[in-house]
Amino acid sequence: MKKMINDPDQFVDEMLDGLCAAHPQLVRDPGNKRVVYTRSAPIKDKVGIVSGGGSGHLPLFVGYVGNGLLDACSIGEVFAGPTVDSCEAAIRAANGGAGVLCLYGNYGGDRMNFDLASEFLADEGIEIKTVLGTDDIASASPAESEKRRGVAGIVYAFKAAGTLSARGANLEDVARIAQKAVDRCRTIGCALSPCQIPGADSPNFEIADDEIEMGMGIHGEPGIWRDKLKSADAIADEMVERLLAEAPTDASGRISVLVNSLGATPLEELYILYRRIRQQTEAKGLQIIHPLVGHFVTSMEMAGASLSVIHLDDELEELLAAPADCPFWKV
Repeated sequence: MKKMINDPDQFVDEMLDGLCAAHPQLVRDPGNKRVVYTRSAPIKDKVGIVSGGGSGHLPLFVGYVGNGLLDACSIGEVFAGPTVDSCEAAIRAANGGAGVLCLYGNYGGDRMNFDLASEFLADEGIEIKTVLGTDDIASASPAESEKRRGVAGIVYAFKAAGTLSARGANLEDVARIAQKAVDRCRTIGCALSPCQIPGADSPNFEIADDEIEMGMGIHGEPGIWRDKLKSADAIADEMVERLLAEAPTDASGRISVLVNSLGATPLEELYILYRRIRQQTEAKGLQIIHPLVGHFVTSMEMAGASLSVIHLDDELEELLAAPADCPFWKV
């Protein structure tokens, strides 16, 4: 797999150099180059919101640092979690005295290092709460939903929490809305071809040219089934059916959907999927509000797509419509 890179060992740092040069509202922490924060951070008396994770998933994680979203982010190597030091530096960068929410995906290395950083900083008097993204329905059963991975649906939690924080809400309320967004969102993805980590000798998994795998994770984690490639309508139908089967008991009938490219899949194919998703959800009496179609969480150059559905209430709907601005998404 061809890549436009220099030294694979410099991939992440050169990417961050370019990202911050292109978007001067972003700043690399001079004391820890694997931390990026908004030029205005920290904002006094505002709850800081921090995320973090491995590189290779742009716009996730660092791409959502911006107004009304994340205040700071720690960045690891490709598909590897951030270090304890970078987690600690990101929390410090976002701390304006009102506490910090750590909002990131449910992956072992990320949890361990953020937990350690939070313990160190709690001893210094920084109040910290944590909410984990757990929207990937293919990664565990509903009975073990706390084991599920966090994927594209965490974007909704970034938006809801970021908006509430910008309005001056306290840490408890910001954490509450982030958890609500996580609890009401479900995601499933499918993969058509693999990606290759810079410097690796081979792709991260193998799949035949005429195959598709439903439920594969964003690092190539095994999915639910592998079979011959199906039509876009058949793929969309199964995704919608699986996600709506886990609708909350108090669902309002109003949803937002996020049709996401995992990297190589073009917008044209995403819109073909969205066409069918809209048909199917409307046939079930659901109203789509604030639809999102594009590259929101990727896996290098993996071909495939994911679908996220969040069941809205009045509060979430209003927060998703509020202004926000980051390098890859503007509301």
